[in-house]
Amino acid sequence: MIKVMLVDDQNLVRKGVRSLLELSEEIEVIAEAVDGSEAVRTIPENQPDVVLLDMRMPGLSGLDVLKELSKADNLPPTIILTTFDDHELVLAGIKAGAKGYLLKDVSLAELVNAVKTVAKGGTVVKPAVTQRLLKGLENLQTDFSSLDQPDPLTERETEILRLMAGGYSNKEIANSLGVAEGTVKNHVSNILSKMGVRDRTRAVLKAFELGQI
Repeated sequence: MIKVMLVDDQNLVRKGVRSLLELSEEIEVIAEAVDGSEAVRTIPENQPDVVLLDMRMPGLSGLDVLKELSKADNLPPTIILTTFDDHELVLAGIKAGAKGYLLKDVSLAELVNAVKTVAKGGTVVKPAVTQRLLKGLENLQTDFSSLDQPDPLTERETEILRLMAGGYSNKEIANSLGVAEGTVKNHVSNILSKMGVRDRTRAVLKAFELGQI
């Protein structure tokens, strides 16, 4: 059972998302927070497997929550869930440690799949969403710690990067390619090193930005 915590200042939204998630037999909503301050205090206490986090809240914003919990090394796998298609805010959230991004109008199947993917160590950076994000990159300073021109990837590394972009975990990639999970981990480490980024999500965004996938 995947333990999920909801963070949103709108009661109706929280109740709606809870009702949807509870239709899945694999997910349990264990707690809710009504603002950023409560989230920072109660997320470590509840230790959820996945957090669904609204970005725009009074007081501490979702971005503040990500930064605070990351700084304290208490950030669980987190999906940004918002009604705002805000390129700059989403990029900032991903840079602060979020593992994915979904609009609140996603279907139940998409939401459940995203929660399951992130719980297993994957990321939710869907191509359709990523393309919308990248439309706003020209006038944004992304401040990624990446190289302008990453070292060339091998054919296998490019294949793994495409699977990473689909949100697959190392284990799922290993099963798909018929190799050991440790081999995939080594390839992922090489990809991050060559692209000069610190995590999988930034590698995927950088690859889209450079037109590599």
